[in-house]
Amino acid sequence: MTSSTTEPAPTITPTTTTGPEGPHGETVGPAREQPAGGSALDIRDVEQFLYREARYADEHRYEDWESLWTPDALYWVPANDDDADRMTQMSIVHDNRNRIATRIRQFLTGRRHSQVPHSRLRRVISNVEILGTEENGDTVVGANFVLVESRERSKELWAGRYTYRLRVVDGELAMSYKKVSLVDNARAIATLSFLI
Repeated sequence: MTSSTTEPAPTITPTTTTGPEGPHGETVGPAREQPAGGSALDIRDVEQFLYREARYADEHRYEDWESLWTPDALYWVPANDDDADRMTQMSIVHDNRNRIATRIRQFLTGRRHSQVPHSRLRRVISNVEILGTEENGDTVVGANFVLVESRERSKELWAGRYTYRLRVVDGELAMSYKKVSLVDNARAIATLSFLI
């Protein structure tokens, strides 16, 4: 369990649904989620980014995973309550950008004994939604996940909800925020010694 200083929780602006226009201005064809008053990220681009981030974590590609973060990043896994005040309540993970870098350096030493050998990981991400935008232009995205962790003597099933803040930096998507709301975060949980 860690603690670090962080930025305030996101303020979400509702989204509107738009689609291609017909000759009379009517919406035709499949609708696309588009944040009201903010950047218009394509849901397919967002999904591809989330899938890549998950694959990097699952395959222990730590430096690639770390490269997806912005300098003002926050990586948070709350304990006991999804809406707990992270500044006053205990968290399972509560990392600012410097702490994320420290965590990655620890993984790369090969001496993080809880991950020798590495857990075999695979996760499925679904129900991806663009939820809105923040005042700074970050796009708020939500998604459900199920993750299987296989160790030498056990198998764990992890499930929950991801909340991301995504930003376009130099033409590429990057994460400024990732919150992992575990379904069973109010119970005693197995050691969380990998990137969830």
